[in-house]
Amino acid sequence: MAFFGDDPQVESHYLSKRSRRQPSILVFLAQDPETQVFCYSNADIRKGEEADEIFRFIDFWTREHGKAPQHLVFDSKLTTYAGLDRLDAEGITFITLRRRAPKLLTEVANLPKSAWRTVELDVPNRKYRHPRFYEQKAHPLQRSYRQFFITDLGHDEPTILLTNDAHATPKSLITRYAKRMLIENALADAVKFFHIDALSSSVGMKVDFDMALLVLASGLYRLMARRMRGYEDAQARQIFRDLKDMPADVAVTEREVTVRFHRRAHLPIVLSSGLFNKPVKVPWWGGRSLGIIQ
Repeated sequence: MAFFGDDPQVESHYLSKRSRRQPSILVFLAQDPETQVFCYSNADIRKGEEADEIFRFIDFWTREHGKAPQHLVFDSKLTTYAGLDRLDAEGITFITLRRRAPKLLTEVANLPKSAWRTVELDVPNRKYRHPRFYEQKAHPLQRSYRQFFITDLGHDEPTILLTNDAHATPKSLITRYAKRMLIENALADAVKFFHIDALSSSVGMKVDFDMALLVLASGLYRLMARRMRGYEDAQARQIFRDLKDMPADVAVTEREVTVRFHRRAHLPIVLSSGLFNKPVKVPWWGGRSLGIIQ
């Protein structure tokens, strides 16, 4: 399987923090969990269009890669049961949450202890690694899916998973969903670090432009993280604090701009990255190059 799952999320309605009242926005973000890069964003979603956004994402992915995404992991609010049936009809594997309806919670509470099975998750540094689960068939609308009741995942109430993956083991499915929380943490960190909850304008086109800048900036940070030993999985906030937010001397001449960092604890990591003494031409600097020197 090429992807653990792209994680399309209809995020919260973020409101500017500039002490004023204004309309909130509905944002769709998708992240590739292997590269941790945001691969799609859309802030031009109107109320009532949320359920179809996942199919716009699939169309985008198919145009760019020549085939539909192989696996999707998403929240219960992303689409409707009719949307799930459509995904299944198109042969796209998914894992999603199901809302904790009172009827389902009663069913979970009435299950005997003998019905539950325990599984160990291969998720390093996770506190809750031995959840209990119960599997059954479910028909939310027309099609049949695998449904899992899961407890001991760190939530007060049971988690209810719904998937059309007929071949994966319960352990792999629950592990795949558990890793989704890492993606949610990355989304939350990106929103705070890139100030998406303090947008520069309430104009729709500018909001969408801000989201496009988030995708670009996040991608650049991930490219940098790959070159920094020990920072492959670090979030943008940590990369900025340790490796970028440091004093430096900048010299500007007619031919180049050079940057010399002052000595500090994390400088050896930057020195070993291979970025030093390799000038890069910057077209909009009148032919000048940018170089990092020791």
